[in-house]
Amino acid sequence: MKKFVIVSDSCCDLSKELREKYEIDYIPMHVSCEGKEYLADLDWKELSVQEFYGMMRQGKRFITAQVTALQYTEAFEKYINDGYDVLSISCSSALSGSYQSSLMIKEQLASKYPQAKIVCVDSLNSCMGLGLMCIMASELRSQGKTIEETAKWVEDNKLKVNQECSVESLKYLKQAGRVSALSAFFGGLLSVKPIIVSDVNGMNVAIEKVKGRMTSIDTIVQRSADEYTGEWNKVAVVHADCEMDHNVLVDKVKSILPKDVEVITGTIGPIIGASAGPGTIAVYLLGKEVTFDSRNK
Repeated sequence: MKKFVIVSDSCCDLSKELREKYEIDYIPMHVSCEGKEYLADLDWKELSVQEFYGMMRQGKRFITAQVTALQYTEAFEKYINDGYDVLSISCSSALSGSYQSSLMIKEQLASKYPQAKIVCVDSLNSCMGLGLMCIMASELRSQGKTIEETAKWVEDNKLKVNQECSVESLKYLKQAGRVSALSAFFGGLLSVKPIIVSDVNGMNVAIEKVKGRMTSIDTIVQRSADEYTGEWNKVAVVHADCEMDHNVLVDKVKSILPKDVEVITGTIGPIIGASAGPGTIAVYLLGKEVTFDSRNK
C-alpha cells in the first residue's frame, strides 16, 4: 500500500506537538495588518499569541488570505516527488476558498503525475474541528487504512464534528463576514455572549444568547455533554488569549464527560483568531450529527 501524507491549512490550529505526534503537515495561510504581511504560522514565530491578540484588542484589524494556488502546487508536487499520495483536508468552503484552490491544483497535476493520488476533502469546519478530523485521519492511516478508505470515513463523519463556541464580541466575526448579519443582534450588549456553532454548510451561526461569561461557559459545557456519544474519546478545548477562562472550561469539560476522555488543549491560531477575536473559547468533539441548516431560518 502506497504511503500518503495528511495535509491541512492554517485553520487546523494543530500545535507542533500534535502535528509531530500524528504526522500531519499544513500549508500556511497569511494575515496582514496595516500593510504588513505575516505568515499565519501555527507556531507563532513572527508574532506571539499575546502580540497578535493584543494588537486586536488595540483596535487593529487583521485581514486573512487563503492558501494560494502556487502554494498548493509546490506542496503537492513535493509530497508526490517524495513518493507520497496526498490527502488534503481543508477549512470549510463556507469560510475559505482554499478547498476550491486545492481541487483546481489537483486537476492540474493529474496529467503530470498520473501515478499519484490527490484526494481533497472539504471539512465543513475550522479550528480544532478541522484539527480533530486530521487526527482521526492519522489514526485511520496508522490502522492501515488506504487513502480512499480514510477520506471516505472523514467525508461520512465530518458532520458529527460539533463546535460549541463563545466569543467576547461578534464584531470580529461581522467584520470578517464569518457569521450571518441577522445574528449581529446577539452581540448588541456587552453582557450578552453568543453561542456559535458550525451548521451543515460549514457556516458559523450564532444560535443562542446568554448573559455573562460563566453562563456561556456552562452552556458550552452542557451542550457539549449533550452532543458527546462516546464514539471517539478525544475532545478539544481551545482559546484566544484568555487562559483563565480556558482553564475553567477545561475543568468543567473534564468533570462532566467520562473519565476516559482525552482533552486536547490549545490556542486558536491566527487565521481563526483574526475572525473570532480575542477572548474566544470553544469545544470541539465527535458526537451527534449536525443537522442545523441556517439557510432555512
